[in-house]
Amino acid sequence: MSFLAQTAEDPSPESIPGAAEGRAHLFNGRTAECYRRTVTDGVGLVASTVARTVRPFTGVTPAELAPEISGIDLERPLGDPGAALKELEGIYLKDAVYFHHPRYLAHLNCPVVIPALLGEAVLSAVNSSLDTWDQSAGGTLIERRLIDWTADRIGLGEAADGIFTSGGTQSNLHAMLLARDEACTLVEKETAAAGEPVATSEILPRLRILTSQAGHFSIQKAAAVLGLGYEAVIPIACDQDRRMRTAALARELDRCRRENLVVMAVVATAGTTDFGSVDPLPEIAELCARYRSWLHVDAAYGCGLLVSPTRRHLLDGIERADSVTVDYHKSFFQPVSSSAVLVRDRATLSHATYHADYLNPERSAKKLIPNQVDKSLQTTRRFDALKLWLTLRIMGADAVGALFDEVVDRAAGAWSLLDTDPRYEVVTQPQLSTLVFRYVPPSGDDGDPALVDRANLHAREALAASGEAVVAGTVVDGRHYLKFTLLNPETSLSDIGCVLDLLAEHAGQYLALHIEPALSHFRAG
Repeated sequence: MSFLAQTAEDPSPESIPGAAEGRAHLFNGRTAECYRRTVTDGVGLVASTVARTVRPFTGVTPAELAPEISGIDLERPLGDPGAALKELEGIYLKDAVYFHHPRYLAHLNCPVVIPALLGEAVLSAVNSSLDTWDQSAGGTLIERRLIDWTADRIGLGEAADGIFTSGGTQSNLHAMLLARDEACTLVEKETAAAGEPVATSEILPRLRILTSQAGHFSIQKAAAVLGLGYEAVIPIACDQDRRMRTAALARELDRCRRENLVVMAVVATAGTTDFGSVDPLPEIAELCARYRSWLHVDAAYGCGLLVSPTRRHLLDGIERADSVTVDYHKSFFQPVSSSAVLVRDRATLSHATYHADYLNPERSAKKLIPNQVDKSLQTTRRFDALKLWLTLRIMGADAVGALFDEVVDRAAGAWSLLDTDPRYEVVTQPQLSTLVFRYVPPSGDDGDPALVDRANLHAREALAASGEAVVAGTVVDGRHYLKFTLLNPETSLSDIGCVLDLLAEHAGQYLALHIEPALSHFRAG
């Protein structure tokens, strides 16, 4: 026995206040059975709650729920998992918004598939961190395999690579960072070759990002985070189907060139958040090639088309992108978080590389040790790839694609309902599964657009308060609209028709209370 082994003694848990209690909750070989019982009880509670849920929401307000949660003394633990679960049922599960319910029609939140939930349970317990090989081993290789699989589905080529991220906002930020640094590198090389070198600090104010007016706001946020400012993002006009106008894009590319501005990226969208529209990717790719601009495709929503048995052609042209955002936790029916950013040329990921001696020293790269942190904005990362892995291994890609096809089909049917319903006007026929529409009062009662706006806002709020359904809202051309985002194959046209009736009822009641006073005021004026 060594000298240290003879003289050093670990302090007894009993000698440290609370240590023994704390150790009883650590997950390890000694507590494995406790883990099994506790998690089984939790899963059972969730399963029974979901089984008896009849509405997507209870309609609880912040004012009602906040006192219950703020009144809990966190300095006095319950000690018993059963008591904690009972408390959780009252402050969370009872009033949670349940995306699995067929009348949840609001945001891009999908019901999740059971194989992914299995993956969630496994990855949480093992708790691998996907930043370095010596923390994840097989997890690293599984993530890399899924990146290769996704890149192959997109058609990016043999040099493609990517990384899992927390969501579309981070994926878009990552892509814009790569595009910025690629643009700066290109300008620096060109000016140096011409004998008039410029510094990066001189290039940054000239950088611009062109994106659709219907594109995601995370592009503006990315520009701000990258030090370019919101004004660096130039919105490009859309057509009546809310797709980027390529003629307008061409004019803006030409203007930027004439004014010595550098278009560091053109961002096309494959599935806009509000309209589900897919920009004309082949034409945009052609313009980017002509003007030597980085093409990023934000397919956070539309990535489900990659596995669609019938609609893959809607993504034609995406294979020419320099980078692509995908959100598996939208149209692949995965739990949050599950997203990725992919690039055509893996070398560009080096713009996000930083070697820390304690974590991923340069000697690791020279030894070809696969440290994922070398290409990630995050350091510690969950093994979220496992959820998608088990989904593909149990269900298969075709089954996932068929689920997405179902919701797109349902949206087409819902558009037909809306298009023939005199109570509503619908903005555009959907390419994916989003519908933007507006209640319009009977003829002769719509003289005050602001009043109609308020009626639509009221209808959405009253419906949520009732808990019968949850829908979203947005603003189109300055007016308030309602929005369905369909991601649940269990949602039927009967569900949609019922929700439309409820919305019309709430809006009509609001107008009945307010339209006559408004008309009286107008006549008096």
